[in-house]
Amino acid sequence: MRIATTVFLTDETISPVRLACELEQRGFDGLYLPEHTHIPVSRETPSPQGGTLPREYGRALDPIVALSQAAAVTERITLGTGVALVGQHDPIHLAKQAATLDHVSGGRFTLGVGFGWNKEEADDHGVPWARRRDLVRDRMALMRALWSDEPTSYEGEFGSVRASWAHPKPVRQPRVRKNTSPLVGPRVLIGGAAGPQLFAHIAEYADGWLPVGGSGLRDSIPLLRHAWEDAGRAGEPEVVPYAVRPSAGKLAHFAEMGLREVVVGLPSAGEAEVLRALDAHADFL
Repeated sequence: MRIATTVFLTDETISPVRLACELEQRGFDGLYLPEHTHIPVSRETPSPQGGTLPREYGRALDPIVALSQAAAVTERITLGTGVALVGQHDPIHLAKQAATLDHVSGGRFTLGVGFGWNKEEADDHGVPWARRRDLVRDRMALMRALWSDEPTSYEGEFGSVRASWAHPKPVRQPRVRKNTSPLVGPRVLIGGAAGPQLFAHIAEYADGWLPVGGSGLRDSIPLLRHAWEDAGRAGEPEVVPYAVRPSAGKLAHFAEMGLREVVVGLPSAGEAEVLRALDAHADFL
């Protein structure tokens, strides 16, 4: 099982370069970074964990910029967003950023996709909250048009793009889908709670699921596989438990279910504390 990591990197934590080098040297598989452009002070939306929202949410580094630094000083580790709030982006710009990061890293980029939980943040980006899932689906379709080998236009409900020259292209090969065009672009994992709508979206335009914590997977994975087969997808959807607090028993449980990658959480902290956490996780490698 591959063991990657996730952490809120901020202006007060270990740097992306230092952490990426340590992960590569120690044998970890990758680095996933979350995204929040800003956290409005009004704080009407409750914290996902309950209680006071941790300080790092309002200080997070831009994940694409930070991962680009990590790509420049490593050769092996995977690099991902965990998750990018796609609805808050101009999709033409995000398509270019994702393809460029995938290109300069030699195909190591994973676009982790999220729908968002902070309504005030989304409001400032003009996201129609009740339809944010439809918006993300539309954004992803537009980006796929730009990632296609040949100039391809897209006309959607929330945006459009003319047939265009748009290079570089993501490195990952197109994935076959029955009765529709191949899925192009970097590896895409969608985060969110288990449910028919989420699984339908994963089967339509992603490579797999990024479930936080990984509880309840034994019941959820068969439902995801059913949606995957109904959509005419070949192979198996990837399931990557995210922000996991690792233990030998938990990792053995994931391995027994056939999962091949897990993302363990690191503290949003300075260099010494983060390195101690890596030391503590080293026995699982």
